[in-house]
Amino acid sequence: MNHAELKAKALSDPETLAAYNELEAEFSLLKQMLRARQKAGLSQAQVANKMGTKAPAITRLESSLNSGRHHLH
Repeated sequence: MNHAELKAKALSDPETLAAYNELEAEFSLLKQMLRARQKAGLSQAQVANKMGTKAPAITRLESSLNSGRHHLH
């Protein structure tokens, strides 16, 4: 079973679909943050410094998008 098939199967459950849809705002914000950082030409470390955190926190946020754990189609 590939990712798309697994996702379709999981989202066929109404409770899972509702929980997934509740996260849409979070997914959108993460994508906007990534695009803004790239457009500004800032490194993850620079963004972390501006946010008062450390670079690994930004890396984890962006990795969640790239890994598919926060991926909307």
